[in-house]
Amino acid sequence: MKRFLMIVVAMLPLVVMAQARIGIINSQQIFDLMPEKAQAEAQLKAMSDRYHAEYELLKGEFDKKYADYQTVAADASMPETIKERRVQELQESDKKMREFERRAADDLSAMREALTRPIAEKVQAAIRTAGERGALDVVFDTAVTPVAYTGPATIDLTPVVKGLLGLEY
Repeated sequence: MKRFLMIVVAMLPLVVMAQARIGIINSQQIFDLMPEKAQAEAQLKAMSDRYHAEYELLKGEFDKKYADYQTVAADASMPETIKERRVQELQESDKKMREFERRAADDLSAMREALTRPIAEKVQAAIRTAGERGALDVVFDTAVTPVAYTGPATIDLTPVVKGLLGLEY
């Protein structure tokens, strides 16, 4: 009797899920169609281009210092103190470039997050609205979790959400 009761309790979630109304959505497809995404990408590209231009200036300074160092290093009559100073300048320049790269990457990442979060929230709100309107119990996002099979009773909310957001489909 105990074993039977345990089997019934274990099967209960499966019975409940069998009766659940399930929908699927491809949030990435919708996100990619959002006009705000193109605007965000343009802003990110502009900022990235600015950082790249500044990095090129730093690299030019480094290359000049390296060329100076090679000239000094090749001169056997050059005092060791001057050679050491040039090496130190190279190391400082390299450190400055690496620090700039790190901070630029952090800034771009933060900017990407700030620009895409509102878009993702807007898409998520539309998905929630579509799920509520369809009286669905569960909505799987196929962009995040691959679904191996969907039966004929599964409702694809992707076109509904596109309509809610005013996107062409």
